[in-house]
Amino acid sequence: MEKQAALTGLLGTELPIIQAPMIGASTPELAAAVSNAGGLGSLGTAMLNAEELRKAAETLRGLTNQSFNLNFFVHREPDLADYDAKRMRTALMPYFSELGLGEVPDPAVPAPAFNDETLEALLDIRPKVASFHFGLPAPETVERLKEAGIAVIASATTAAEARALETGGADAIIAQGHEAGGHRGTFLDHVDLGTVGTMALVPQVVDAVTIPVIAAGGIGDARGIAAAFMLGAAGVQLGTAYLACPEASVHPVHRKALSEASDHSTVVTKIFSGRPARAIRNRLTEEMRWHEDDAAPFPAQRPMIAPLTGAGAKANHAEFMQLWAGQAARLSKAEPAAEKTVRLIEEAYRLLGR
Repeated sequence: MEKQAALTGLLGTELPIIQAPMIGASTPELAAAVSNAGGLGSLGTAMLNAEELRKAAETLRGLTNQSFNLNFFVHREPDLADYDAKRMRTALMPYFSELGLGEVPDPAVPAPAFNDETLEALLDIRPKVASFHFGLPAPETVERLKEAGIAVIASATTAAEARALETGGADAIIAQGHEAGGHRGTFLDHVDLGTVGTMALVPQVVDAVTIPVIAAGGIGDARGIAAAFMLGAAGVQLGTAYLACPEASVHPVHRKALSEASDHSTVVTKIFSGRPARAIRNRLTEEMRWHEDDAAPFPAQRPMIAPLTGAGAKANHAEFMQLWAGQAARLSKAEPAAEKTVRLIEEAYRLLGR
């Protein structure tokens, strides 16, 4: 219990459970419900500009006076001068023609990585927690955040990344197993690496660092939470489990796919963004898997494929949508986020005899 107490003290929460900051699916209503239940609600704000970030935080603060987390990407922005989009455009063109979408757009950067403008907005908002994916901001930026009373956490997919994050000033580490849905947080090695499973990763990260470790990836119910605590984790982060909640912004086709998913329904693909991310298999991921290496560098692939995924969602065609999910999707129950948060922790503690 000491590890859990240390983490909840850092996060300003009652419970050692974090709702993952899933861009597009996490809403102020979802984050507030989790925070009000004693966990840490999160918003995926990496695609927002400073003004949009302030508005999102204002909306969330109107729904809760508890701690919450804002999440950002700190990837290296790509130089597209050396990228030849011809092969990707050729691969995508048959689908665009099938749906009458015209020409495949050029690759482009849809939103900047974490920058000075975002930093100033974040310092004005002062959430209790700021989390980062693909590494950490510069040390001076991390120091400014901590001086403002903001706890800094970040994702690691290897023990080496966890050590680098601790050295860089992180207050806690999210150990992201390969089972996790959405984007892999790998940042030290090639993006295709960082494939360690949660059961193997968490204890090795716990042994590698002195700060609290938060387990993530394939944790879909109380059994997974209890197992994470037994492996030495101070807390857990759940994403796919919260996608089934009514407060999440999830397309009905996506919800149906989640409810019907099996343990082998997902695949890690670069097709949607240019970086490896886990989603439910569909026609697009299967037929385009031969073109993974032709994808534009993250995040420039997204504008190339956005008309196709958008048209798929509009027409309720699952085969053209990006259906983010982890490997434990089938374990999720459709229930209000607050009820899920409390139930999962209570059941996990019972399993542990607490």
